[in-house]
Amino acid sequence: MKRKALDTKESPQAKRPKELIQDYCDIQPRKDDDGGILWPASREAIDGAKDFMRECAASKERILIVPDKDADGLDAGVIIHRTLTALGAEPSSIDVHLVGKGRSIHDEEERKSMGDRNPKYIIVVDQGSRPAPPVVDSPDVKSLIIDHHLSDEFPKDALVVSACHYPPVATSSLLTYEICKTLHPDIATSCGYLCAMGTHGDLGNTLKWEPPFPDMKEVFKTYTKKAINDAVSLLNAPRRTAQFDVSTAWSALLTTTSPKHLLTNPRLLSARAEINAEVERQTHTAPKFSKDGKIAVFRIHSAAQVHPVIATRWAGHLKSSKLEIVLVANGGYLPGMVNFSCRVARCARNRDPPVDIIASLKAVAGLDTGNLVVRMGESFARGHKEASGGIIPVREFEELMALMKVGEKADPVVGGEEERKRGKVKTVEKSPQKNTLGNYFGKKS
Repeated sequence: MKRKALDTKESPQAKRPKELIQDYCDIQPRKDDDGGILWPASREAIDGAKDFMRECAASKERILIVPDKDADGLDAGVIIHRTLTALGAEPSSIDVHLVGKGRSIHDEEERKSMGDRNPKYIIVVDQGSRPAPPVVDSPDVKSLIIDHHLSDEFPKDALVVSACHYPPVATSSLLTYEICKTLHPDIATSCGYLCAMGTHGDLGNTLKWEPPFPDMKEVFKTYTKKAINDAVSLLNAPRRTAQFDVSTAWSALLTTTSPKHLLTNPRLLSARAEINAEVERQTHTAPKFSKDGKIAVFRIHSAAQVHPVIATRWAGHLKSSKLEIVLVANGGYLPGMVNFSCRVARCARNRDPPVDIIASLKAVAGLDTGNLVVRMGESFARGHKEASGGIIPVREFEELMALMKVGEKADPVVGGEEERKRGKVKTVEKSPQKNTLGNYFGKKS
């Protein structure tokens, strides 16, 4: 019997296994003593919010909705508006207040503007939370805050329902939908696409919608994911422009009954084209890294709010064993200020322990021996552990960068560049590839 000749061909190199990224809904929710799921917020808070909504609608008094400017906030605001009218409130008694560019509901100008509307009830949604005086000065005004940003402190005297401690943390539109859908039989159907749009706006379009998130199969069957995701992109565009045209997005959303209606809105389309062009113009800025390699810093100058978009984009592309956070700083959005957005790098999403942007930013600021933290104010390191940022004066931002040691070379390591220069480590031949990151960052718009 003849033996087969041994195969002398080199076996192809085994493919590197694809990195498994945990889905947002895979996080285990909290449970009560009986094993029941506690989600999307405490039962007491949810019941309180429902009672507040019923009282608003029955009162026939003026109601002011104060939604955030993004898709999550605007969709939540429209869900509230439709729920109140379904419960009997007159549309003419419901008003909306859209916070100005670079401002928060805690600014005195905004508090005065809201109070001047003479509301009896105010519903603030997705605005982020911090310790503050009452939403408005009048003691006769009742306030409800619906939110999901990380905070344990809120404006004085407000009723609060927050999702931030109930994983997987619901977006504000999803939390609002869960509160409202049992208040009237039409809400679950008529507002399902609003919930989907707002949630995709914050969590991305790859979300699997597994429990405890609601089943959205019928929503995506009726409207399609593509239509919903395209509508999110259009809805977010006007507030990113230098004109900060949030009112256009709100009006378009309030008067539609399908995401498909947004896809042909001329103003939304022109705003998206404007933002896409600005993102492309700004996104080729080369990064600098903190000395420890954990933070990549991109610096841009734009009157448009494109820094969050660029941060999200580069967080999905930059890779390094050390990299944790992508930070994009915009020195052109507000005079004298730096608006910056941070995202967890995709390559760091499965790190153990998980990357916490808020904790990381506060740790850097804590290196200061003076009063930097105080001078940066309440708008530093707000938001979520995975997506944070801030608005701070230029001088304070430069001090923060100095504490990060941005642009400083890392200390030499064994087998590193210094040893290669001394000839102790063999180097590979220079790659002939011409399409490199260096060339990319050097592109001219």
